[in-house]
Amino acid sequence: MNKTIILIVDEELSARRLFAEVLSEDGHEVETVSSGELAMTRLAQGGISLVVTDLVMSGMDGMQVLHQCRAHNNPPEVILTTDHSSVETAIQALKNGACDYLVKPFNPAELRHVVRTSLEQRRLLNENTQLKRQIDLFQRGQNLASLLDIEQLFTEALQALIQEVGGGRGMAFLPDENCVSQVISLNDLTENEALPLAHALLPTVKELKGFRLLQGDELPTNLPLPTGTRSLCLLPLLHQQRIEGLLVLLNREEEDFRQPLPRLNLLFLLEQTALGFSNAYRYQDVRKLVHTDDLTGLHNYRYLQMILDQEIHRADRYDLEFSLVFIDIDRFKVVNDSRGHLAGSQALKEIAGLLQQSVREADILFRYGGDEFTGFLAETGTEGAAIVAERIRRNIEQHIFFPESDNPTRLTATVGYATFPIDSADHQGIIDLADRAMYVGKKVRNVVRSARELNL
Repeated sequence: MNKTIILIVDEELSARRLFAEVLSEDGHEVETVSSGELAMTRLAQGGISLVVTDLVMSGMDGMQVLHQCRAHNNPPEVILTTDHSSVETAIQALKNGACDYLVKPFNPAELRHVVRTSLEQRRLLNENTQLKRQIDLFQRGQNLASLLDIEQLFTEALQALIQEVGGGRGMAFLPDENCVSQVISLNDLTENEALPLAHALLPTVKELKGFRLLQGDELPTNLPLPTGTRSLCLLPLLHQQRIEGLLVLLNREEEDFRQPLPRLNLLFLLEQTALGFSNAYRYQDVRKLVHTDDLTGLHNYRYLQMILDQEIHRADRYDLEFSLVFIDIDRFKVVNDSRGHLAGSQALKEIAGLLQQSVREADILFRYGGDEFTGFLAETGTEGAAIVAERIRRNIEQHIFFPESDNPTRLTATVGYATFPIDSADHQGIIDLADRAMYVGKKVRNVVRSARELNL
């Protein structure tokens, strides 16, 4: 009979030695590692029945080790240990799938009892394979339902679903009217294959009523299917009774899904993914509020920082340009002083509307602060940025503010712009140059200035 292998995960050498000594005396085979990362490497090799891990570690902590363990096909039992007694942490650990919790320093007899109980539990579960599979399925479902990051949810849901059908390829995306976003692809399905397929599936999404399997002659001939596709499984994700996301499974090239297809398991995982998706969707709505300026409805400075990081990465990857425009309203303080701050707020709202009329839907507008605004112009070079900047300046200049009052007012704006990567190839540099170009223009007011003019 093979010995039970127990993996000890603890940064302290003395703790590892103590665990190994006590458990080895009971006939267990004990292995030790000093970090969560090393534990993941060992777990990938298989054969581990029980993991005893410290909760607080640098790098991957005990909760993360627990989470990664639960994601395995045949997960080991996990006991968490800590130097600090906390009922809340213990409850959280148990909720996340830990089989028990130990507070250091522990009595060897207590350790033996907890380990014995955990291994007995594992033995009983393994005696009934079907029960174990259902518990695994339930745990994976729980994990999916708890995820709030859509990209992570898509990735882990696809992995779980592909495992259920016996292997294959997968993709997930968010459908809109005529476009798709957040496309994730796995297992030899390339981005170049996934994106055209996602676009081609848009009409099908609108008609989809639920889980759908297409095989053989049922596969639409107009779909750009990857080589060797025999089966296509469509799993819609609903939010408020609307399909807001779609998971797609494809068989491995020249191989098919497991037969018979485990429909009940797939539907259960889809249901749990949909629950996580709904929570993530609401979470993203909350994040939108965090990243939105209350007064104008435009995005705020915090969101500008996020967008720039993402777009610089995308521009570098696909060799693209983009431009940033900074807009400052000339002598806006006069409006606040002469008409009051309520009137000033109304004027800022109108300016936000004028800016939205001046740019494309693909562009993103921000209230940088006070009476300063910023515009991100997607895939726009220097010439295009000059045109948009001038349109913004002209639209504000021609607009009449407070037309119903006894003293209608006109305002002007000074606009500066810079282009990535021509003017600057880093995050802060592109902001600084667009801002400086605008401030150079403020010496004259009601003009457009380019970052290129700073060096003249």
